[in-house]
Amino acid sequence: MSRFLSKRYKSLEVYVPGEQPRDRQYIKLNTNESPYPPSPLVIERVNSAEVSDLRLYSDPECTSLRQRLAEFYGFSISNIFVSNGSDEILSFAFMAFCDGNKGIAFPDITYGFYPVYGDLYGIKCDIIPLNDDYNIDCSEYYGIGKNIVIANPNAPTGISIGQDEIEKMLETNPENIVIIDEAYVDFGGRSCVDMVKKYDNLLVVRTFSKSRSLAGARLGYAIANEEIIKDLNKIKYSTNPYNINRLSLVAGEAAVEDEQYFEDCCKKIIKTRGYTTEKLREIGFEVLPSDANFIFARHPLFSGEYFYKKLKEAGILVRYFNKERLYGFVRISIGTPAQMDALISEASKIVSEQK
Repeated sequence: MSRFLSKRYKSLEVYVPGEQPRDRQYIKLNTNESPYPPSPLVIERVNSAEVSDLRLYSDPECTSLRQRLAEFYGFSISNIFVSNGSDEILSFAFMAFCDGNKGIAFPDITYGFYPVYGDLYGIKCDIIPLNDDYNIDCSEYYGIGKNIVIANPNAPTGISIGQDEIEKMLETNPENIVIIDEAYVDFGGRSCVDMVKKYDNLLVVRTFSKSRSLAGARLGYAIANEEIIKDLNKIKYSTNPYNINRLSLVAGEAAVEDEQYFEDCCKKIIKTRGYTTEKLREIGFEVLPSDANFIFARHPLFSGEYFYKKLKEAGILVRYFNKERLYGFVRISIGTPAQMDALISEASKIVSEQK
């Protein structure tokens, strides 16, 4: 780092995204992208006429997309916030609702950006360990008197918590924001979006990256009480009003319109996840129950790092976490059936070599 970097950032531990190597062709099962292309309607709408309009600024209010999302979920447009990926919404929320006096609680094993944002913004973070079975101990959050952020399903485990638990967090922390990060909920979890109508301290954060096949478009959205949306807009308009480009707005609107394509892709991924889980368990893997578009697995014969390296040698990318309690695991994104068959085949070879 340069000598010019502010002292307050010198010890910052940054978020490390999944690797994107260019040295060869890989089966990419490491960054939870969709194995399926965007809806044909997206491809039709993002046309040369739209590209020619890139000379113009995008709509800072994202009106058309917000209206489409409001109709889809049964809310007013004033309950919808759209941003440059769900990561930006999370960043805005940490800025808007937390400070040196008002901290935030989240699990020790969860989405890696939460502690980064806490450190970046000087927020006191109450990090609560998962249970031995990698489930969130929801009772630890009841009446905690802090803001809360929960990924549901959790990452990287894929395990969900129930709506009753979320509701109790909301009820017992009425003066604090409860952020539910639903990046993966479309693959088998149960959304708590409807609770926004009952609780004014709930912020639901979602993304187009996974179930709508638009990871490269960088598009996320949030649903919340009107006052919370105004708070997020205050941060947005104090940083970057034109935070979403014109093509991403067009793509997002088309993706919401094509509901059938969205549902079909989710069903295919859920089916392939079940098949992959079954096959890996047959060769001795422990696979945690997942409601996400990935699975979290380990084998008693080798470490997660060893398995990751052997798969990479074979042209398959998964992700392992060099972190306490996670050394044995790899996170495997769900690809096409053919991609998962290739993974299962290589996994079988690796297991056989250890026996």
